[in-house]
Amino acid sequence: MLFSQLGLSAELLRAIADQGYEQATPIQEQAIPLVLKGHDVLAGAQTGTGKTAGFALPMLQRMQATPTKGKRPAVRALILVPTRELAAQVGDSIRDYSKYLKYQTAIIFGGVGINPQISKLRRGVDIVVATPGRLLDHLQRGTLDLSKVETLVLDEADRMLDMGFIHDIRKVMKELPPERQTLLFSATFSREIKKLSSALLNSPSTIQVARQNTTAELVTQVVHPVDRTRKLELLSHMIGANNWSQVLVFTRTKHGANWVSRQLQRNGLVSDAIHGNKSQNARTRALNDFKSGKVRVLVATDIAARGLDIEQLPHVVNYELPNVPEDYVHRIGRTGRAGQDGHAVSLVCVDENKLLADIQRLLKHKITTEVIEGYEPDPSIMPEPILKRSNKRSPRNGRSGARPSQGARRTGGNGNRSSNSGNRHGGNNRSGGGRQRRAS
Repeated sequence: MLFSQLGLSAELLRAIADQGYEQATPIQEQAIPLVLKGHDVLAGAQTGTGKTAGFALPMLQRMQATPTKGKRPAVRALILVPTRELAAQVGDSIRDYSKYLKYQTAIIFGGVGINPQISKLRRGVDIVVATPGRLLDHLQRGTLDLSKVETLVLDEADRMLDMGFIHDIRKVMKELPPERQTLLFSATFSREIKKLSSALLNSPSTIQVARQNTTAELVTQVVHPVDRTRKLELLSHMIGANNWSQVLVFTRTKHGANWVSRQLQRNGLVSDAIHGNKSQNARTRALNDFKSGKVRVLVATDIAARGLDIEQLPHVVNYELPNVPEDYVHRIGRTGRAGQDGHAVSLVCVDENKLLADIQRLLKHKITTEVIEGYEPDPSIMPEPILKRSNKRSPRNGRSGARPSQGARRTGGNGNRSSNSGNRHGGNNRSGGGRQRRAS
């Protein structure tokens, strides 16, 4: 369906055309009419399907239909997101869509100075896009009034629950008027999401454009079994031998991301890491360098990667499988977005076989397994427990195949020390080209 058939205003259609969009995605086709009618909405769609436009466009039109009077606008719409990167991405999209409506949007997140945000809010804004923690900071300081909010959007709600934001969300709810429209968008539809929706939404219309927890159809998925000590060597080999020019690599921990990035640099591959311990300026710089091609490999944790909007990202590598199976869906959803083909590789050592089984159980199918010649796993190596968290620093070891140990135990002398790199280390997109571009 064309956007022009969805009942959107001339100003919004003009802004959409400026972005090169004509055809609405399935989530947009279903969500936009419901939101325009004022329904609360519970929407599930895999990443890269255009959820942002699905709530932003009708939200803006409803604001346009009921203009407010006065010199200083009140906050009329609040969009809560889990990460800084997603806040910036959603805020940029709303500014693009509202360019002919003259609404003021504030993007609020931590990791940067709060004073410029306070100045922006004091001048008056119509729309706030925020992460829960920094939003509460403003509420506690009295620099933000949410009593006039007409629309609340919870974007990537499943990730906010995973990150423990439920208590912050409940605190924010107390500051909102009871009479409002609430839209909950999520990449996955878990029991927890349904429970949250029952508490926040009023007789919601439910949308699910893809089967629960499915991965993008255009993403080719493959598992490469490999010994834990040879993951880095195999990763470097694949990038070099296949001449991959843009690769997003996932680790489970922040220290793991730093370590893998350093080792890749030593192997001659320009790399950077992005995670929650990095300043916002460093994260933004790393992402921009990756998008521009200055950085060939970006190594990320799950939290930092949510909201990364990288045009036509060709390759995602799971250096380590995630502890939570749903995170696998989010990870590989960074590629194969908006109608583009994608390639997702998982390097799986013996420690991670249970994690792989959990992922395949979630997906309801087995992922193709290919052993790469020269990297066949040693069947005599026994699995070690995976530690879910570790704050230990990584040893400084520059050898290509070496990596820090995080196993619960070590065996060995005589070079047979068994360390668990599977625990720690060594582990929206606008499409161009010949395909129809889609709104994010």
